[in-house]
Amino acid sequence: MHALITLLLELAGLIVAPPAGGSGQTPVAGEELHRPLDRLLDLYVRDGYVYYNALQADRGSLDRYVAALGAVPAEELSGTSRERQLAFWINAYNALVLQEVARHYPIKGSAPQFPRNSIRQIPGVFDRTPHRVAGRSITLDAIEKSVLPGLRDPRAYLALGRGAVGSGRLRSEAYDGDRLEEQLRLLARETVSRPELFRIDRLGNQVQLSPIFGWHEAEFVAADPGAPARFEGRSAIERAVLGFVEPYLLPAERAYLQGNRFEVRYLEFDWALNDLGAR
Repeated sequence: MHALITLLLELAGLIVAPPAGGSGQTPVAGEELHRPLDRLLDLYVRDGYVYYNALQADRGSLDRYVAALGAVPAEELSGTSRERQLAFWINAYNALVLQEVARHYPIKGSAPQFPRNSIRQIPGVFDRTPHRVAGRSITLDAIEKSVLPGLRDPRAYLALGRGAVGSGRLRSEAYDGDRLEEQLRLLARETVSRPELFRIDRLGNQVQLSPIFGWHEAEFVAADPGAPARFEGRSAIERAVLGFVEPYLLPAERAYLQGNRFEVRYLEFDWALNDLGAR
């Protein structure tokens, strides 16, 4: 009898079945969970720069999304595909950076080693401020240095906004596990067109790279252990990065690299805030 009553109530729409995925908790699958972030990025991000002033006025939406990330059960997240886990953690990192900047905006710091408006003027923002994500307390540095390496795709480090001009371009959409490969492939392709990440200086006979590649040397090398042998005499990380960018270069640029007579130099990371209002 109880089963019959339940069935009748469900048919009448008085009982709502829990979402697919089983627990009735916040769903891990990309589109539903990350739709609020997708909307925020679409509204407030242009070519990697953020309308922080406008975002600050919409803090409630951002805060609710971050709270939803914290409510995702760890076991549900770990039970999803690698692509969905990777999209989840990239989105979490970027949302937390946006939240921290919005909390402190406008940033006017005095640490001399960084620009006055830099996110690095917020004490402990990367290494000491804990956040609740997937049922655990975690810092931004821990996401980048402990979680992402286990998901084995170094392109993810170019997807982290970091609140800085020197980062990879913050997209105007959230990452989605079902489309992640396409999104990361586009991100890798645009690396060679962003001077913050990659430059060829023919006059100085240099190839200049973002320090992001050096920060994650082990991950980039592991992703391409058979990096092109034609870059003989170079370090493992140089071969890995040159092999990473080479498919996306123009023919003349590719020929220059294949000559293998240039110096590789790391750029200084630009920690100026990616603030559209300051451009």
